[in-house]
Amino acid sequence: MALPNPTDLAVPGFVALVLMEMVAVRLTHPERYEARDTLTSLALGLGNVVSGLIFGGVLGAFALWVWQYRLFEIGWTWYWFVVAFVADDFFYYLVHRAGHRIRWMWASHVIHHSSQHYNLSTALRQTWTGPISLGILIKLPLFLIGFPPAMLAFVGGLNLIYQFWIHTEVIGRMPRWFEAVMNTPSHHRVHHATNPRYLDKNYAGVFIIWDKWLGTFEAERADDPPRYGIVKNLGSFNLLWAAFHEWIGIARDVWAAPGLRAKISYAVMPPGWSHDGSRDTSEIIKTRWLHRQQTESDAWKKPTSSSSAVDPAEAPSPAA
Repeated sequence: MALPNPTDLAVPGFVALVLMEMVAVRLTHPERYEARDTLTSLALGLGNVVSGLIFGGVLGAFALWVWQYRLFEIGWTWYWFVVAFVADDFFYYLVHRAGHRIRWMWASHVIHHSSQHYNLSTALRQTWTGPISLGILIKLPLFLIGFPPAMLAFVGGLNLIYQFWIHTEVIGRMPRWFEAVMNTPSHHRVHHATNPRYLDKNYAGVFIIWDKWLGTFEAERADDPPRYGIVKNLGSFNLLWAAFHEWIGIARDVWAAPGLRAKISYAVMPPGWSHDGSRDTSEIIKTRWLHRQQTESDAWKKPTSSSSAVDPAEAPSPAA
């Protein structure tokens, strides 16, 4: 069955909503948009479209090849689209989580996190190297179960359309019942934040229930507002650097690494891993932050002497 690409149809709406948000925040929060940052996001989005045109056929052919070994025949009845949408969203969670925990995949995904601003144009800041990140391998069970590749591509496009609107600070919190089940701007702001509390949290695409089920959920807090970007920000708006900087970093580390084990580890271990422990992974950053929090909390709990009581730690009086 031939199905349209939902994201292609949604592009005019994306552009219109970006323009509307820019106008809405111009007088109240002009800092939410930075012209060079927005242009970089839009250019990266265009590059992602070109990349899809170049590599889409190869990925489609691979998916069809795997699908021929399917276990079940899944038809085109409407309810199978619903099942496929939910199943695809769960596997999106798995791919997304791996994209933050495996450096090879992070090299592709980091582009989306590289803006220090959080607005609708950030949603369009997409990778040029998605196919070589090998995320499709995690989705192989969907093809083997029997979901037609065209069906999965269609519901995957709907998933991406949903995720567009959650890249904004204009919307605060949604109703509690909605926040409990669905991914929202509040939940996704946490995901894009570099605050230690928020690192590696809220990987959901559409349904936040996956994070709550698998222990990666963190609610946004008013006393810890999100700071956006990546742990080591790019420092420029150079388009090619934004697209390839982490791949260059992997190449440099692999070249300089002592021994085969370290060379492989620089590609497959979490971002920030180093063979000599000289860098910080997200776990180290969070552990250090939690230690500081605990130390500060313990300091407040220490007993203090009152003005009317004898302080046992005080020096003895001269008469003693």
